[in-house]
Amino acid sequence: MNQSIAQPRHEIAALELNVWKSAVSWVTAVLLAAVFLSSGIWKSAAPQDWAVRLSELKVPASLSLAGAIGFGIAETMAGVLLLVPRFRRWGAILTGLLLTAFMIFIGANYAALTGADCSCFPLVKRVVGPGFFVGDGAMLLLAIAAGVWSKPSRSLRTAAIILGAVTVFTFVSYGVGEARQTGTKAPASITVEGQPYSLEHGKILLFFFDPECMHCFNAAKTMSQLNWGSTKVVAIPVSQPQFAPGFLHDTGLKAAVTSDLEMLKKIFPYVNTPSGVALENGREKAALTQFEGDEPAATLKKLDFAN
Repeated sequence: MNQSIAQPRHEIAALELNVWKSAVSWVTAVLLAAVFLSSGIWKSAAPQDWAVRLSELKVPASLSLAGAIGFGIAETMAGVLLLVPRFRRWGAILTGLLLTAFMIFIGANYAALTGADCSCFPLVKRVVGPGFFVGDGAMLLLAIAAGVWSKPSRSLRTAAIILGAVTVFTFVSYGVGEARQTGTKAPASITVEGQPYSLEHGKILLFFFDPECMHCFNAAKTMSQLNWGSTKVVAIPVSQPQFAPGFLHDTGLKAAVTSDLEMLKKIFPYVNTPSGVALENGREKAALTQFEGDEPAATLKKLDFAN
């Protein structure tokens, strides 16, 4: 009789344990899915903007757009898989791989990125520091719990269909973003200090100037007082390029200097200096010809190139 009584108790205990594990798997999966879906859809909906963010996190400019598209697809896919019980283990594995890759990359570039904004997940605001690894480590533990206490995944064909849908959405978003870009197209890259410098992503101001021109000097000094945010300034000396570093030092304008004057002048011709061209994602947003009074600060602020 004792044996017959013990058996049901054992089965009840096993059932309770399975219910508990299943509940933990659901809770951890939903939490992670909320984070990864919001992040992935955010990137997939605006890959051009995220290419700029990745460049700021030391991802090579030539790889930043591909990285934004790839991470958008992977993170969205991970979130979807986590929410579907029969795909949850695959979603947990993909989530774990992404988190591990993030931690390795940030760790490798930790010295250069310390203190930088790394809010890749819209629901999680943070900067690079010890807390970054604590946060990602905690999410990695959630991914392990979601995967270990879930059933083995199956139906690879259906998962492939979901991946195809996510990929199509991402590339359609990319195409819409490209179609909205108007204006003269800038070269894909120029040369700055002997290295390729991409003009394809983000907001960039091309500043044509003469190092011996006082009007240019005053304009640069005024612009040095602006808060440029994520906008980059590329200075293009139209003469006496050897004086360009001293000009920037004396005016306080922080800018990269290129010697590709002839190439840029053909695409963006100017009449007098100083002159400027506001680029966004590789295309001309506006030409700046007025450098007196409130200009070009007023136009730059209107374009959201400066504050």
